[in-house]
Amino acid sequence: MPFTLGVNTNAFVNRIVEPEELVRTVVEKIGLRRIQLTPEILSPDWPASVIAAQVRRWNAACEKHGARITTTFTGNYTRLNSLCHPDPDVRAHWRAWLGRLIDITADLGGAATGSQIGILTYADDRDPARRAARFAEARDHWHALAGHAKERGLACLMWEPMSISREFGQTIEACRRDHAALNEGSPLPILINADIDHGDVTSSDPADTDPYAWAEALAQVSPVVHIKQSSMDKGGHRPFTAAYNAKGRVVPERLIQALERGGGRDNELVFEFTFREREPTDSEVVAALKESV
Repeated sequence: MPFTLGVNTNAFVNRIVEPEELVRTVVEKIGLRRIQLTPEILSPDWPASVIAAQVRRWNAACEKHGARITTTFTGNYTRLNSLCHPDPDVRAHWRAWLGRLIDITADLGGAATGSQIGILTYADDRDPARRAARFAEARDHWHALAGHAKERGLACLMWEPMSISREFGQTIEACRRDHAALNEGSPLPILINADIDHGDVTSSDPADTDPYAWAEALAQVSPVVHIKQSSMDKGGHRPFTAAYNAKGRVVPERLIQALERGGGRDNELVFEFTFREREPTDSEVVAALKESV
């Protein structure tokens, strides 16, 4: 299967939220048919009856327009401590919350869902013993969730390498180490939702901030790859528009080549953009996505 192109719904949060209008916009105005849905658009925190009604609307809208919810993933407003929260009761809440996200994903016909491994506090990150304990606790929760995802027919779960040690996977070496540890004993593969614009800017290895190096290194274990225009300042989730392309580092052909060198064959490349709530940017979201396609 060749590479595919999709869009993450972070860009639409509080802008276009009706399933019918969002799917129609993605297909007719932007030119895509594959959607990665974020829980800011359909939340596991909503009452079960509301979730069920929303799922029916999403499925109907996708069928009407020939679109698919291929995966789900946590978004900008759910980038929280979650399974690495220092309070066990809060961790338990997030395990249940992610379990409901798995159910939503399955009911939408998606193949996978995911999040960060978890996010550490300053105190937990800076104490080696506490850091190890938090990771072990998070891994146990991930494995329980993997068992639930397997029962619901998902192909895998996914975690996202980030850019600082508190969020895990901040360098290519750390990513590989964390990935191996997270998967040890898991009942279902926990793969990676890579992001070509992540990486520790304080690393002495230039590969750790090179979008092509990340793409090549993770191609075989990343069914989904978040893509955006990248610059050395790592300053935002920028679209592939002329203005950003002029000073950006990502050239589509080179990115595809990097994925191929890494053994990628059928990765889904997903636009993960955010836009400031300022004019004219706020009114240019759909046009910027269309130009990026």
